Amino acid sequence: MAVQWLLVCHGLVTLLVVISFLCGQWPIFQGTFIERIHYFIAFGLYDYFRRIVGYVCGSRGTDAVLSIENYCCDRPNPILQIIYLAIIGATYYIIVKTSFMYIPGYYLSEIHRYTSLLAVAVGILLFLLTSFSDPGTVNAENVSLYLSAYPYDNMIYSEKECSTCKILKPARSKHCSVCNRCVARFDHHCGWMNNCIGERNTRYFVAFLLWHFLLCIYGTVAIGLILAGQVKEFKVIYILKAYYGIENSFWSLAPHVVQWLLASYNNQILLMVFLAIVSLLLSGFFGYHAHLCLTNTTTNETFKWEEYLSWQTKVHEAKASDAALDASISGLSNERKPPVSKWKAFFRRSRLEDVQMVKENFYDKGSFRNLHEIIFPLSTRPPFSQAKPKLG
Repeated sequence: MAVQWLLVCHGLVTLLVVISFLCGQWPIFQGTFIERIHYFIAFGLYDYFRRIVGYVCGSRGTDAVLSIENYCCDRPNPILQIIYLAIIGATYYIIVKTSFMYIPGYYLSEIHRYTSLLAVAVGILLFLLTSFSDPGTVNAENVSLYLSAYPYDNMIYSEKECSTCKILKPARSKHCSVCNRCVARFDHHCGWMNNCIGERNTRYFVAFLLWHFLLCIYGTVAIGLILAGQVKEFKVIYILKAYYGIENSFWSLAPHVVQWLLASYNNQILLMVFLAIVSLLLSGFFGYHAHLCLTNTTTNETFKWEEYLSWQTKVHEAKASDAALDASISGLSNERKPPVSKWKAFFRRSRLEDVQMVKENFYDKGSFRNLHEIIFPLSTRPPFSQAKPKLG
């Protein structure tokens, strides 16, 4: 039992580290220990490593580390794309080598040999579509199209020029420092895709997340059914009850069945746990981006709204404080009023507590129209003047 608990603890720690590294910057984790773990993994470890290299190797070592950092983080590169292809290729190869021998089995038919290959191929196709499609590059030729498609809301977007591209920036666009281009309806730059996620490829990116989530669920369930078939074929439960006198209940039989599976099919169990953890992560990513699509918001705009609401709240608090100070000064010059009860003064609400800022998303047109805009980007539709049929 100690080995099982050790595996459980290892899995939980691994899940915590992966979630912290990938999702620690999400607004939902702001101010939590997950954000602190993310900061330590993403920045603290690297900072310590760079100091150690500088101490051991001097300025040359530090310059080499900085050049590698510049290539990996500040320039387009295929490193994470290669890692993705290696992960999905190696995982599928291991599944084929360790699990296909049990297909067909008690619960799975032979068709799953081919449907699994088709599912992986569709996942790679969505990856390629997201990686190599145009995210919606804004240039001098099409800037007028994007300006008409996305008007300014004069809250988080106002008319201004891109200092790098020297063109008017349409609302919802951003200049990506990695790709060195302005992207319409910019969401974020995805290192795994080596591409920006913008107006024209958000649909592929969301489909990629959904499909890989379903792919991991499919792999987890399929391996689970293979193991269940092996338990059934070798009559493990019957042997435990008849020869070892184990009580016929789930809680009595489960530890012994798990122990037998760990001893006989440890590769399959490791694969199943790996796929289950990845499916949990992908479900979080897909849920977050599905919410953004339904509300017609982008990741970039999420942070912009946080900054805007924080600034507006500070402005209103400053005005409320100024009004309270004026009222206090004017009260001193007036006649002395009856003293207020200490209990009433204690429970009386502050004027600052009445300040409440509300997000007003100018681009949210309802879930159905928002999804329609994602599936059929505005820039791919002909202008109204061209789409209107000519009469006579």
